Amino acid sequence: MQQPKAEIIAVGTELLLGQISNTNAQWISQQLALYGINIYNHVVVGDNLNRVVEAFSQAHVRSDIIIVTGGLGPTEDDLTREAFQQMSQLDVVEHKPSMDKIEQFFKERNTVMTPNNRRQARVFKDCIVLDNKVGMAPGMIVTFENRTWIFLPGVPREMKSLVAIDVLPYLLQLIGDKAIIKSEVLRFIGIGESQLEHEIKDIIDGQSNPTIAPLATDNGVTIRLTARTDSLENAEKLITASKQQILSRIGSFFYGSNEQTLEQQIIDNLRVSNQRLALAESLTGGLVTSKLVSISGASDVIKGGIVCYDTKVKEEILGVSKETIDLFGTVSEQCAIEMATNILQVLDADIGISFTGVAGPKEAEGKPAGTVYIAVCTKDGHQQVEEFKFQGDRDTIRTRTTLKGMEILFNLLKQ
Repeated sequence: MQQPKAEIIAVGTELLLGQISNTNAQWISQQLALYGINIYNHVVVGDNLNRVVEAFSQAHVRSDIIIVTGGLGPTEDDLTREAFQQMSQLDVVEHKPSMDKIEQFFKERNTVMTPNNRRQARVFKDCIVLDNKVGMAPGMIVTFENRTWIFLPGVPREMKSLVAIDVLPYLLQLIGDKAIIKSEVLRFIGIGESQLEHEIKDIIDGQSNPTIAPLATDNGVTIRLTARTDSLENAEKLITASKQQILSRIGSFFYGSNEQTLEQQIIDNLRVSNQRLALAESLTGGLVTSKLVSISGASDVIKGGIVCYDTKVKEEILGVSKETIDLFGTVSEQCAIEMATNILQVLDADIGISFTGVAGPKEAEGKPAGTVYIAVCTKDGHQQVEEFKFQGDRDTIRTRTTLKGMEILFNLLKQ
């Protein structure tokens, strides 16, 4: 099969209601595009048997590969199997290894398995059963009337595991792709997507192999480089050449590749420089500390933190002077500097960082929502404080403050 037409069908009323976003389709499309498999349609259909059957029938006419996510669970509104059976008239059987796994799950937790859980072990006769290593409902690959149907759980971590381990290798074999494909994701912080594209526009416009795909994420901006060639060595050479060209332009914003995270880089840099960090968080309420201590080995370099949300906590626990608060308020660069200086001393650290501001939705101390101050002090006398005006709702402002604080720490430590 060459240049197949593929589509993705997401089953779930919660997607139509906007209760969750259809990130599964986005992720699958990105993965398949790397291997030259083009997605022609995204379809979302609610938990209604007739409408799911209709969506399946339409897809069967127009596409060679149909990937379905969701609707494989144990409840009555999980209708994916029933809809495909009604359309195809294929037999459904109970898959014993999957049933054994489900029964073992409940046995290990000493809980009673309700009868509807048996639905999750139902598969189409003679299909390829995909072992779900992070959940219970197996995936399936079904060949029906020269079409390839792939059924996957809707839970993102389960879906991604099955795609990476089983689905992609199967599809590459199906389409007869013998090329070597290698990707590397470059991660940047402190530069927006539009500015990044502007800085390397000529490189992007002239791309052929490897391809260059910028993408904004919650943790900065990424560029995915994908090379397609006849050997791994040649693919690595192509990736390296493009990476060097890009970093020669915007390398000052680069913090890591592939699965490297900003928090991991901060922890590593603290360790290399033999410095310990203390945090005073008002606006962020512990979000930054939580991010950093999620990294293994963080206890070697993170002294601790204080969530000083209330003014009295800032005064009585952290030691911010009443005079500073009376004169400038808690949302001020003066308060932020005192917070950073005092947490440095209280916890006997090498670096102190503080966060204070207005998360909203209402203004505070005469300052609008989104007003944020981040201060950093070091044992050798370095001090800096920055003011930001973030847009968005309360959670967005706190998230952006957290990311900006980690950016400041990363830039400080890489000097």
